[in-house]
Amino acid sequence: MQTLNESREDGIEHDDLSIARALEEDIIFGRLAPGTRLTEDTLLARFHVTRHFARQAIVQLETMGIVVRERNKGATVRSLTARQVQEIYDVRELLQRQAALWIKLPAPEALIEELLALHEEHGRHIESGYLRGVHEANDKFHLTLFGACGNAHLVQSIELYMRLSLPVRANSMSSKESLRISHEHHRLMIEMLRGGDNWVLAQLCVDHLQPSKKRYLAYVSDN
Repeated sequence: MQTLNESREDGIEHDDLSIARALEEDIIFGRLAPGTRLTEDTLLARFHVTRHFARQAIVQLETMGIVVRERNKGATVRSLTARQVQEIYDVRELLQRQAALWIKLPAPEALIEELLALHEEHGRHIESGYLRGVHEANDKFHLTLFGACGNAHLVQSIELYMRLSLPVRANSMSSKESLRISHEHHRLMIEMLRGGDNWVLAQLCVDHLQPSKKRYLAYVSDN
């Protein structure tokens, strides 16, 4: 018997959150390109759910900032212009720099151990090609790192702009070389946490954002 929050397809239960998660993966890993339309009818055919679930899944994706809805056009995967990318990354740089400057150094060993575990998990997923794991471990690493700044509102803002920049970040997921560079940056951040120079840590956090931004801007320019 189906409840209000779930539907069933070949023995697999789907609710709006699981549908949104499946679509998020498609977007992150490039199966749904920026600008692709998402219609309720398409979701009904794919997941065999009610229109309610399909509609709520699109709402979830819009809340996450990776889908936009416009009157008379419906929902589309967020596509960013070069100017939008630059503006989003200007804000990301400001937020992450400030968070890094507020982290008390040297950092507690418990924080370093937690980040080392996430760093190891991130690297393992890169080498195995498990991109969902790479994405989740990466986000956990950064939110744990910046959580040490002690300002929950600042961390919430960082998380919001991480979501808004998802199309940019997703563009680098297909390159193992890019992922390995990101992984090395994480290792250096952990080393900086053992020291006492917040400005060096802050600059590294800003530099860490540049490769995916440059890669996406090159993609926009070529298309």
